[in-house]
Amino acid sequence: MTTTETDQVTPEAVGAVEPADHAHGHDHGVHGYHKQKDEHLKRLRRIEGQIRGLQRMVDEDVYCIDILTQVSASTKALQSFALQLLEEHLRHCVADAAATGTGIDEKVEEATKAIARMMRT
Repeated sequence: MTTTETDQVTPEAVGAVEPADHAHGHDHGVHGYHKQKDEHLKRLRRIEGQIRGLQRMVDEDVYCIDILTQVSASTKALQSFALQLLEEHLRHCVADAAATGTGIDEKVEEATKAIARMMRT
């Protein structure tokens, strides 16, 4: 391929797929959770440890009810994380859209759909 050919190569030409957030008009700037990113990662690692614990419990043939108790705790931890993330989205992304007057309907619709998904679980 010559230099002029590479200049004309687009992501579509090589079969690249846009990230889902780009397709919805999200930017890759600072998100609402940015200030708590380290705390969130620490929390997710703890949840990951709980899930690995579940795998060990099954592998070690632990009593069913004990496993279900741990499943419940893991589920609550994920739900709590999701609620925190949703709150940060509302405070940052939705509030910013309201303040600037651009995209407020889309941000509210996104939040509403996210809440509906969370309620189904």
